[in-house]
Amino acid sequence: MKELELQKAFMLIEPGPVTMIATSHKGKYNIMTVTWTMVMDFTPRFALLTGPWNYSCEALLKTKECVIGIATADLVETILDVGTTTGRDVDKFGRFGLTPLPASEVRAPLIKECYANIECRVVDYIKKHNIFVLDGVKAWINKSHKDKRILHARGDGTFIADGEIFKRRKRMGDKLPPGV
Repeated sequence: MKELELQKAFMLIEPGPVTMIATSHKGKYNIMTVTWTMVMDFTPRFALLTGPWNYSCEALLKTKECVIGIATADLVETILDVGTTTGRDVDKFGRFGLTPLPASEVRAPLIKECYANIECRVVDYIKKHNIFVLDGVKAWINKSHKDKRILHARGDGTFIADGEIFKRRKRMGDKLPPGV
């Protein structure tokens, strides 16, 4: 083992999926790129971290809803563009060629170019840590999406995409939740 600089330790856990969070507020759609997301249990409960430094934070606080779009490797340049541009003055859907689709349970739009979308409602906001707790209310998947490699940020400006799949469903047995 070689010692790792402590300020880089987050990079060992960071590789969650890159998500595009869509909101609708004051008659305007917006998207932000977020890599700090988490599954909270086997229900559709999630958490994401963002704060007042992001324009979308106000929309999450006011509307208490969003859509989590799951980005794939083919969107790496787009997610970088979305993540480095503020929606305060820019229509990110228009500028970056993304297509808003109507959601069925929330006002925020689905993102057509994403492999999957999860409509969510904010059920808690932990201000001290800028954590939004979300309950998924509807999920969508585009099985015809050509690139199914989920994109992961490594926290240092590099990304990695899913690769080989290791199937161990039988070995996991009854540890998997029903219906999975």
